[in-house]
Amino acid sequence: MSEEKVGSVAYVRKEIVKDLPPPPSTTGVIGWLRTNLFSSFGNIILTAIALYIVYSLASLVYEFAFANAIWEGTEGKDCRVPDAGACWPYIANRFNFFIYGFYPSEEYWRPNLVFAIGAVLLVALATPKIPGKMISGILFLFVFPVVTFFLLYGAGFTGLAEVPTEKWGGLMLTLVVATTGIVASFPLGVLLALGRRSNMPLVRSVCVVFIELWRGVPLITVLFMASVMLPLFLPAGTNFDKLVRALVGVTLFTAAYTAEVVRGGLQAIPKGQYEAADALGLNYVKATSLIILPQALKMVIPGIVNNSIGLFKDTTLVSIVGLFDLLGAVKAGTTTSTWSAPTVPVTGFFFAAIVFWIFTFTMSRYSQYMEKRLDTGHKN
Repeated sequence: MSEEKVGSVAYVRKEIVKDLPPPPSTTGVIGWLRTNLFSSFGNIILTAIALYIVYSLASLVYEFAFANAIWEGTEGKDCRVPDAGACWPYIANRFNFFIYGFYPSEEYWRPNLVFAIGAVLLVALATPKIPGKMISGILFLFVFPVVTFFLLYGAGFTGLAEVPTEKWGGLMLTLVVATTGIVASFPLGVLLALGRRSNMPLVRSVCVVFIELWRGVPLITVLFMASVMLPLFLPAGTNFDKLVRALVGVTLFTAAYTAEVVRGGLQAIPKGQYEAADALGLNYVKATSLIILPQALKMVIPGIVNNSIGLFKDTTLVSIVGLFDLLGAVKAGTTTSTWSAPTVPVTGFFFAAIVFWIFTFTMSRYSQYMEKRLDTGHKN
C-alpha cells in the first residue's frame, strides 16, 4: 500500500472510550488516609500523637477489662489477687439489682414487659418505613405512660401486687426519669419558646421569668427543693410521691433549656417564611404548626438531642433525694462487705459508664441520621 493511500484512510471511533479510574493513591482507604490524616507534616505529627494516646488508653482498658480480669468467683475475696483487673463476678451477682433496684424478683416480668412495649413503640416511631406513625405516637405519648404506671406500680383494679416507687431503682428508674423528662419537657419547651417570642407583653414576661428562673439554678438544687422544701409549702397532710416530685422538677428544668434551643431555631427562620404564611392567609396557629415550627425544629435537632443526652446523664442526681438510679445502685452495691475488694468499685463504675455510653451514643447517631434524612439541601 502506497503512502498516499495510507494517508487518505480516516479512522472513526464507534464507541466512547471509558474513563480511566483515578489513581489508587487518591481513592479508598489509602486516599482517605492521605487526605485526612497524612496530608501535611503537621498532620502526620498530630496523627502519630493521637494514635499513641488511643493505643495507650485502649491497652489500659483491655488489660483491665479482659487480660487481667477475674471471670469466676462468688464473693469479693476471689478478686483480691495481685494486679487484678475487673471483677466481673460482682457484676453478674448484682446485675438484677443494677437493672431493677429493690423491685421484687418475682415481679421482674412487669418491668421487662414495659421495656419490650417501649422498645417496640420506639422502633415503630424511629423507622421511616414502618407506617402508622400517628398511631404509634399517640400510643407512646399518651397510652404507654399510663400502662407503665399501672404495670410497675400495680394495685388498684389491675390485680397486681403493689410495688411502691421507693423500691424502683437501677436502670429501670433511670429510664423512667429520663424518658419522662425528655418527652414531657419537649412540648412545654416549645410553648415557652413561642411564648417568649409572643407580641403579648404578659405572656412574654411570664415565659421569660419562667425560663430565666429555672435556668438560673442547678438541677441538684431543683431536686433538693422538690424533695425537701416543696412539702413545707403544701397544706398539712398533703404529700406527693418522692419520684413524682423529682419527675416534675426534672421536667420543668429541662423545659427551660429546651425552650431556648427552640427559640434559636425560630429566630433562624427567614422573615420571608412568615410573610409567605401571611400571604397564604394562614392564621397564627396554622402558620406556626405547618410552616414555622417544622423548619425550626429541623434546624435545632442537634441542640434538642444534646439536651436529651445531658438529661439522661443528669438522672444520676436523683440519688441525692433517696432514689437509687443506675449509678446509685452501683454505689450501693460497692458498700456491701461480701464484695469488698479494691477493683469492685472501679468495675461497677466501668459497667455504669458502658451502659450510659450505649444509650447516649445511640441517641447521638440517630440524631445524625435524622439530620441527613431531613436535609433538603437549602441553606439559609
